[in-house]
Parts: sequence; C-alpha cells; structure tokens
Amino acid sequence: MAEYKYAQYLKQITAEPFDQLLHPATSAPFSGIYRCEACGHEATSTRSHPLPPQNHHQHPNLAPIRWRLIVASTHA
Repeated sequence: MAEYKYAQYLKQITAEPFDQLLHPATSAPFSGIYRCEACGHEATSTRSHPLPPQNHHQHPNLAPIRWRLIVASTHA
C-alpha cells in the first residue's frame, strides 16, 4: 500500500483514469504509482513509458497482472 507523511502534498480526486485497469507493458497514461490488482505489488511508471511487463513479478495465484493508477504525478 502506498504511504505518505504529509497530507498537504496530496489531493483526492475522483477522476476516471484511476478506475482503468491496464495490461502489462502498455504505455502509462500518467506518471505515478501503479498497483497490481491481483497481488498489490506497486511500481512507478513515467507517462508514455511502458508499464511493467507480465514477467515483472510472480503471482502466488494465476490471476492476470492488471495495473491501476493509485497516485498520479501532475506538473504545473
């Protein structure tokens, strides 16, 4: 689970990109922290760069890896 110390640096929003499940190795729509829906593993990715591939980490079960954006990095 992503953690933080200073809440003033984060803003909660209910935007649609946080609801998308993305396949491994697809281009990241935003820079930020992505979480594997199957096992909870987290990884950072930069916008337009590929998300971690299918073989990035192993699952104890056979559930497919699907990445969800959980913290987005925005720039002014």
